[in-house]
Amino acid sequence: MKTERIITTAALLMGMYTFPSVAQQSLQFTIKANEVKAPVAPHMWGIFFEDINLSADGGIYAELVKNRSFEFNTPLMGWSIPKETAANGNVLVVNRHDTHPSNPRFARITVTGTRSFDMVNEGFRGMGIKAGEQYNFSVYARQQGSTPVKIRIALLDESGKEIGNAVVSPQGSEWQLYKASFTASATVAKAKLQVAFSGPGILDADMISLFPQHTWKERSNGLRADLVQLLVDLHPGFLRFPGGCIVEGKELTNRYQWKKTVGDVNDRELIINRWNTEFAHRATPDYYQSFGLGFFEYFQLAEDIGASPLPILNCGMACQYNSGEVVAVNELQPYIQDALDLVEFANGDTHTKWGALRAKMGHPEPFHLKMLGVGNEQWGPQYVERYTIFAKAIKDKYPDIKLVNSLGPSPDGDKFEFLNDTLRRLNADILDEHYYSSPGWFLSNAGRYDHYDRKGPKIFAGEYAAHTKDNGANKNSWQAALAEAAFMTGLERNTDVVVMASYAPLLAHVDGWQWAPDLIWFDNLRSYGTPNYYVQKLYANHKGSEVVSMLKGNQVITGQDSVYASAVLDKATGELVVKMVNAAATPVPVEVAVQGVKGLAASSRLITLQSNDLQALNSLDAPTHIAPTEKTIDTRRKTIKTTMAPWSFYVIRTKINP
Repeated sequence: MKTERIITTAALLMGMYTFPSVAQQSLQFTIKANEVKAPVAPHMWGIFFEDINLSADGGIYAELVKNRSFEFNTPLMGWSIPKETAANGNVLVVNRHDTHPSNPRFARITVTGTRSFDMVNEGFRGMGIKAGEQYNFSVYARQQGSTPVKIRIALLDESGKEIGNAVVSPQGSEWQLYKASFTASATVAKAKLQVAFSGPGILDADMISLFPQHTWKERSNGLRADLVQLLVDLHPGFLRFPGGCIVEGKELTNRYQWKKTVGDVNDRELIINRWNTEFAHRATPDYYQSFGLGFFEYFQLAEDIGASPLPILNCGMACQYNSGEVVAVNELQPYIQDALDLVEFANGDTHTKWGALRAKMGHPEPFHLKMLGVGNEQWGPQYVERYTIFAKAIKDKYPDIKLVNSLGPSPDGDKFEFLNDTLRRLNADILDEHYYSSPGWFLSNAGRYDHYDRKGPKIFAGEYAAHTKDNGANKNSWQAALAEAAFMTGLERNTDVVVMASYAPLLAHVDGWQWAPDLIWFDNLRSYGTPNYYVQKLYANHKGSEVVSMLKGNQVITGQDSVYASAVLDKATGELVVKMVNAAATPVPVEVAVQGVKGLAASSRLITLQSNDLQALNSLDAPTHIAPTEKTIDTRRKTIKTTMAPWSFYVIRTKINP
């Protein structure tokens, strides 16, 4: 995602307000239920995850301590020493890079008096704590002298009052893991963790950690349960990870390297997050990647939510908007080997090197990887050169793996045309198109894929979101969500070409975002789905299995008289599923004649997403201000009749007798 490629189309944007009124005459549509156009891919509607907007550390990764291993460029960032205890000792950050290169630093605390020396961690914009919930503390520690140092931990609310505490007593001169648990007595949105060392004596400490007991599936090193539940409710067909531009890095040294994110959490090498200073107006200097959420956890999450994993790997190119650095082609082999080893990690037998590591981490069964992305938003001949080498190596060893390939950062222009033409000639598997644009662009491009080559590569609508204005201040308004719903009728109508689609970005912390809009917003305690989220949910939850023809006269419906529409059959339930969007400010009566069936059920489900205010938003305090409602409507005599409300998205499910 790049701010440089947001397309503003003022004239098209105004189109949402200027469609002619058709309130007095019904629009006549026809569905040919026996005319199947294409199957709907099982993984059609999915999730794009990128560690932006505090999505991982401080977000879905449930760790509450920031800079737990003192590896930030400023080693004590996130930590403070209260003035009242500063005279009682000191802390020294020791670097042991030669012997522990992946986690070189630890804190050496010297307590000089009989009173405690305290360190306080601020968390990620505070720590969200819930009354009555158990919290699990852990620390690696060793004693340095004959007089042992004890550790007392306490959660403090915004006023400094204790709301939970525990004590650990490290023993011996060797590193050991120590744990303690306690129950919080109050709900606090921005708590802090106080770690008090009492002696006198010297203690070494590392990996100071605090997790809620209640994570997703109650896992240690787990994920935030409410955020995962929002993903589960989407019923996603795939999970693309770990990004996005995060894959590329500003320079190659800052790229995402999956092998450094697996194995023991204590041995994963922290790096600075590439979104740390990307946007000057939203700079986040404390944004790092601990990789507690690494590739194993991504695969595990995909499995948990019923999604096919789609990892994206660096292809030897850093972000072309930043450094444009590339690895020499004759030095590309380590990058290619990473790709081959990843397939082994995901699918390999437990007797293989990387399959054995997966088993050691607790998952002897394969993750059933079927797709792999080569590069993120690369463009130009240098990408084609590297992709070609990657593709040959991967296909030679794993011919069944489908490769996802970049078409650059924009849906048109010279960069796009070059890659589109070249990769089609190379018989690429799946082409990844991205579009961040105005609501008007999405409305006018609902027919984008109606005339695409049906025999060429498949399309992945890998990143898209309607932007209401520039400079990162875009809102998740109903106007944007409605335009996306209209555009998605064109994606669904063309599932013989478009086989995957995902909104982006996925998550954003209200106090730590760099990029907007985003599908799900959260603070330290709460979360909510945007109107865009509910659009995605309605498509994915009512995906169907086969696309059937829906016409106005002899034309596909791409916005005639403000209405956009598509239809699918759901063979599992024996239902016809119709999706319709009214992008006008006036009600629109519609009649849909269903051909190719003996009849329809007497009544059908009508699910509506609607607002009379295009600028309306959901929020933490009003999370379902715009959310689906449901009722039944009459659908006798092979006809569906309804009057669509202004600015509305309808999903109609009706049983059919074929």
